[in-house]
Amino acid sequence: MRFVSTLQLLLAATAFAAPRNDNTPSISRNKAISPKPPFLPLPDTARRNKVCYVDSHGNGADDSKNILGALKRCNNGGRVVFDKHYTIGTALDLQFLKHIDLDITGYIQFTNDTNYWQTHAFKQVYQNATTFFQLGGEDVNVYGGGTIDGNGQVWYDLYAENPLVLRPILVGIIGLRGGAIGPLKLRYSPQWYHFVANSSDVLFDGLDISGYSNSHNTAKNTDGWDTYRSKNIVIQNSVINNGDDCVSFKPNSTNILVQNLHCNGSHGISVGSLGQYEGEVDIVENVLVYNISMFNASDGARIKVWPGVSSELSSDLQGGGGLGSVKNITYDTIQVDNVDWAIELTQCYGQSNQTLCNEYPSNLTISDVWFKNFAGVTSKTREPDVATLICSSPSVCSNIYVSNFNVTSPKGTNEAICKNVDESNLQLNCTSSS
Repeated sequence: MRFVSTLQLLLAATAFAAPRNDNTPSISRNKAISPKPPFLPLPDTARRNKVCYVDSHGNGADDSKNILGALKRCNNGGRVVFDKHYTIGTALDLQFLKHIDLDITGYIQFTNDTNYWQTHAFKQVYQNATTFFQLGGEDVNVYGGGTIDGNGQVWYDLYAENPLVLRPILVGIIGLRGGAIGPLKLRYSPQWYHFVANSSDVLFDGLDISGYSNSHNTAKNTDGWDTYRSKNIVIQNSVINNGDDCVSFKPNSTNILVQNLHCNGSHGISVGSLGQYEGEVDIVENVLVYNISMFNASDGARIKVWPGVSSELSSDLQGGGGLGSVKNITYDTIQVDNVDWAIELTQCYGQSNQTLCNEYPSNLTISDVWFKNFAGVTSKTREPDVATLICSSPSVCSNIYVSNFNVTSPKGTNEAICKNVDESNLQLNCTSSS
């Protein structure tokens, strides 16, 4: 798998990566890309007036007490400096933080004690998610360019033996109101890299994410970000080398801006999955995804919704029958390179039986969605098709638009699968059906 370097992040600040050859469609090669503002203004940071340094045992012993002590000393107006190598072997509840900076220039690594973490990691309320720590409170910034390491290899191997094992998420942002995360390096998360839940007005800027398995057991479910019950979140100026969604908007994510990312090896930037839990209402509204370069991925732009009945595809992938809506979603200025689907919209997620999905259409509506200014070349996997938009029925999908779509397969084809969507709004070559 090709690795996307931080150099490409710098290139992304002004324009897309150069096309592979003169015949490859591109989007305004010489056009500067200007960032978009957040949906709502982000709050100011209060003045910091004291500094605390975190001591380290330096021998692999648990530094959690030192970390917790420094955070309590410098809470309410201080900066805590992590300038050494630290080991964390205790789950830390950091939801008490207020008006504080965590300046990480050193290296933080979580222990590989899988028995401890399965018992003590913080259990979140969505998809059996657990986190090493939960950082919340008000006006909290984490930066410094240092490294947070999840020691993921032992988890990748354990998950291959037992797909129901609870693997901790590296960074748990739980109940944070105002703050900024980055620049930081995040490495080898056991599962998702970020879970952003019950939070608002948070900026993620300058994250360098990477961590593949060094055994034959793949590092799975390593999403870059998953937002849940959160609003006014900004994710930007980052490089993500992972094995699942680059960014995923889980239920009740609203006013989310994602821009200027280089994603490599991922499953795309995804709305969903939604509708997994019967009787629950999932809403994702007001999302702008802008200026993205997507390499070696299964998808570029993706909307994934479960069918209208609960079903099981595998022991760790089951659900359906939920309610809700997807509304006012825009994917704008997207470059793809070796990506299976430039666009994938499905209401049959988590189920391989299309007949079942047709019999039980999704309960979620999808409306006011724009895919515009796409360019690049897909992989060979789906050719001659480069995009697929399949709704359960015409009654649940409306106002879906595709424009200025300049994506071809390696052979030069540009066909698309379109079903139960108004093709008059799609500037696609809808020659296939499914």
